[in-house]
Amino acid sequence: MKPTNTVFTGLETTVFERMSRLASEHKAINLGQGFPDVDGPQDVRQVAADALMQDPNQYPPMLGVPALRQAVADNNKRFYDLDIDWQSEVLVTSGATEALADSIFALVEPGDEVILIEPLYDCYLSLVKRAGATPVFVQVTPPNWELHEDQLRKAFSSKTKAILINNPMNPNAKVFHKDELQLIADLCLEYDCYAICDEVYEHIVFSEAKHKPLMTLPGMRDRCVRIGSAGKTFSLTGWKIGYITAPHNLLEPIAKAHQFVTFTTPPNLQKAVAYGLNKDDDYYVSFEKELEAKRDLISGPLADMGFSVLQCEGTYFVTCDFSPLGFNGTDVEFCQKMVEEAGVAAVPISAFYGTHEGPKTLVRFCFCKKDEVLHEALSRLRTWMGAMAVS
Repeated sequence: MKPTNTVFTGLETTVFERMSRLASEHKAINLGQGFPDVDGPQDVRQVAADALMQDPNQYPPMLGVPALRQAVADNNKRFYDLDIDWQSEVLVTSGATEALADSIFALVEPGDEVILIEPLYDCYLSLVKRAGATPVFVQVTPPNWELHEDQLRKAFSSKTKAILINNPMNPNAKVFHKDELQLIADLCLEYDCYAICDEVYEHIVFSEAKHKPLMTLPGMRDRCVRIGSAGKTFSLTGWKIGYITAPHNLLEPIAKAHQFVTFTTPPNLQKAVAYGLNKDDDYYVSFEKELEAKRDLISGPLADMGFSVLQCEGTYFVTCDFSPLGFNGTDVEFCQKMVEEAGVAAVPISAFYGTHEGPKTLVRFCFCKKDEVLHEALSRLRTWMGAMAVS
């Protein structure tokens, strides 16, 4: 038989799915896959339920229901002082992953190069390859996840069509600071390329770190695609509601791609997210503080156990170096051993590298779980490490 598409044929199941299966098999606490273990705000869910029963359930407008597009535009102004035309510069998608696919397929074609920053979210590489483009890798390096100017400059060329930036960054919880963003903006302008900005964790930023969209920098308003996610902002990952903010000339082809991928998104969920985005500042402040407390709940004890805990400026995740523990294997082997013997699942950071040349002693723990779940996971890890020390 003729071969299937080579980009996806033989592609391994994602590490998140593999670790989740192992967690289930060993009845482990799953701190691997990044989803909360509680549902989002009840009032937001109630709006969705009411709209489902009382409003039409037929195709909504392809670009998204007006109320949500207006709310997205209003949030851009409210948080970042960006003036956005909701009618021509906002698109609702079935999740941020669809938003990424639409953006890449609409803006990138064979012969182009796309810069990817490692460690990277796993779908980026496959989508870029499926668009026929060549990925060019740049790494931010631990423990501080520095972006090196010389390496970034070398990555740009006359063939560069776009750079894909994840800010705040999964898996390593980095928030790009202003100087790094300015460097990226300067190079985008110099090489006349686009920036696809995955900003799904924009409202999960801790302490002194501040989220600043690349779109707010001089000259970037007309060449940035900004992607957000209700799943992350409202702890409703199963709803798969994403949204794109982009200048009209870029949004038009992106909307054409969307038209042939999902076409539209459930209207009741869109209406509920519009309601959620219009919540007052207290919601956003308390949401960040709650997750920051969970970060601290898990980080201190992990450090006490001997892990080297890297800085976590945002997202759901904390990254740890297990090399001080004396384990001689790889991060994949460590995670396998931990889920089988300790009953706790995490994710190896090496899975987030397309070049397969990343660090081999780092693992990612997800902390957007109930406090009692985190306490139990920490207790299991202490018991496991005590047993290892005795043996």
